[in-house]
Amino acid sequence: MVRIELMGWEEARTQAAPVRFKVFVEEQGVPREIELDDMDEPSLHALAYDGFGTVVGTGRLLPARREGEQAVGYIGRMAVLERWRGQGVGGAILRALIEAARARGDTQVALSAQTHALAFYLAHGFSAEGAQYLEAGIPHQAMRLGI
Repeated sequence: MVRIELMGWEEARTQAAPVRFKVFVEEQGVPREIELDDMDEPSLHALAYDGFGTVVGTGRLLPARREGEQAVGYIGRMAVLERWRGQGVGGAILRALIEAARARGDTQVALSAQTHALAFYLAHGFSAEGAQYLEAGIPHQAMRLGI
């Protein structure tokens, strides 16, 4: 069982950054210099802790953007350590971020999913939008969910 905590970047950085570097930089080959960015500071971060208090996954919710009449929250940097995948950690992080978006008044959440994770996001109610594209050399798909 995991525990999810939401926090700002100042508190999350030392725990979230190693998970993101392990998953995105080491496993997927994303350039280290683009993994942490200027959107970390204004974002809300979710950290998943195992029973021993070790961080095993993370994700972030960017500040809401106005798109016409809609307030849209963007979820990103979803990362779960390999040995914890398939155990509900990613789903728990995603649900916490969606609930945080809903609580602040967002009416939709959107994300850029790596195509290998499409089934995960579809299972959580997201719909694909538009054509697939490359981001950091990895195929992605825009997805959205009304909340």
